[in-house]
Amino acid sequence: MKLENKVAIVTGGASGIGKAMATMFSKEGASVVIGDLNEKAASEVVESIEADGGKSIAVIGDCCTPEGADKLVAAATSTYGRLDILCNNAGVLDGLTPAAEVTDELWDKVIAVNLTGPMMLSRRALAIMLEQGSGTILNTSSVASVSAGRGGTAYTASKHGVNGLTKSIAFYYGDKGIRCNAIAPGSIMTPMAMGKMPNQMGMEKMAPYLPMIQRYGQPEEVANAALFLVSDESKYINGSILTIDNGWALG
Repeated sequence: MKLENKVAIVTGGASGIGKAMATMFSKEGASVVIGDLNEKAASEVVESIEADGGKSIAVIGDCCTPEGADKLVAAATSTYGRLDILCNNAGVLDGLTPAAEVTDELWDKVIAVNLTGPMMLSRRALAIMLEQGSGTILNTSSVASVSAGRGGTAYTASKHGVNGLTKSIAFYYGDKGIRCNAIAPGSIMTPMAMGKMPNQMGMEKMAPYLPMIQRYGQPEEVANAALFLVSDESKYINGSILTIDNGWALG
């Protein structure tokens, strides 16, 4: 098994890509800590993992607050004794809202969840990983981080920030036995992607690019890439952003 005896945190692990990651990591031998706000859905994922013989716990809280980040990392170390993998996967969309229509509330929420949360959790995880002399951080970015028009202003800015965070961590801690990479999914069939109605102007601007999607990806297809990047099979990969979009960002 690729992750035998490893301990992994997956934020947003109750649904979509996070759920697929948590399930796959468990099948490969990891003990999985699921961080999410949805207690019912998170508990169901834990039950499913345990039914298959795996180990998992759910930590309910807001991981983009200092208290939530502390609670999540503390639960991993107190339950399993260490932390080998941190997947900063939790995220929110912004409804394709362009800059002139972005409210302070929308901006603050998107930046907090998509960028501040990963920074807070990474900071806490790094302290443990530095003491261990090893660890892997995987951030969920987006094709919006490499191409405009795949998200609104706040979302695009947040995911560009995730790429910068990823590269900075890789640069500073690569010689300490710690790797940090990111995945940049395109259009994936998840509850988040199928959410609220988008901004009219944003939708009109994106419309020409929609036929380029060809087909929507499945969460498991993203989880396969995530598994590779958090396993020792990718031990010479550090600071990379892996696009997973069936070529959508090429247009």
